[in-house]
Order: sequence, then structure tokens, then C-alpha cells
Amino acid sequence: MTGITLQRLDDNFGRWNELLELILASFAYMDGRIDPPSSALSLTAQSLREKARAEIGYIAFDGDRLAGCIFCRPEPDSLYIGKLAVLPSAQGKGIGRRLLSLAETTAQERGLRVLRLETRIELTGNHATFANWGFAKTAENRHAGFDRTTSIEMRKALI
Repeated sequence: MTGITLQRLDDNFGRWNELLELILASFAYMDGRIDPPSSALSLTAQSLREKARAEIGYIAFDGDRLAGCIFCRPEPDSLYIGKLAVLPSAQGKGIGRRLLSLAETTAQERGLRVLRLETRIELTGNHATFANWGFAKTAENRHAGFDRTTSIEMRKALI
């Protein structure tokens, strides 16, 4: 995995539009498959900058190209994982696993023993990937206004 580097998102980062494009490209396969549509569609470069200030974000570079990201939000008993995204052309290189490993370290540094995420009910491939990464389904949820399950919660206990 030469050429892949990871770094913390901070105020020195200046490629917010590129980060937005990465997230939108990574989540594009969901268009028309999930209902309601992904919250990624409402992101802007400015809201990403604010998200990085409020949460713990990491980015992955493949050389100089922005290739992936993850946002982590500490909760009382877990670290919530959101917007885990890898550029489609960079998938299969272990970038997602490396970003998730950073999230595990972040959780442990904060005394949190669980990672938590939500994934849409329709995205069964994501369910399988997260299960392979040690996550287990712990709940079914629904978005406001829906009378059916729209997402599942998955958790991973950290040693």
C-alpha cells in the first residue's frame, strides 16, 4: 500500500471542494437505491469545514490525490463513525480499513470501547463489509416520517 498516507483534518486543510467531490462520488451509487436520499447530498464545502471542527476527521491520500475520509464523533459510550468514503477508483486498496483503524485508535485514546455506525437498510453490501470488519447489527432505525426500517445500527467492540 505504498503511496497511501493518512492525516487528521484541521484548519490547515484547504481542499474542501475536493473532499466534497470525493464524498459525493463515493456515495453516488446510493442515488435511487436508498430512501430517504443520503445526507451527503446536503453537504457543502463550508459544512464539511464545520463538521471537521466539530468532529474528528481523517483523510487518506493516494500520492497527492484525495482518496478517502472518515468522520468520528465521540458519544458517551461509543465513537460514532460517519461519512466513511473512499473514491471509487481507489477502492480495494485497504483505505477504508486503514481509516477505520484510525477510528479505533481514536476511540481507545478517549476511553471509548465501541465503534458505532449506521448504514442504510438497502445497502446489504455495506452490511457484509462492516460485518467482515467486526461490526454486528444492534438495532433497526427509521428516519422521521417513515413507517419502515430505513437504516441499521452496527457496533464493534474494541479490545
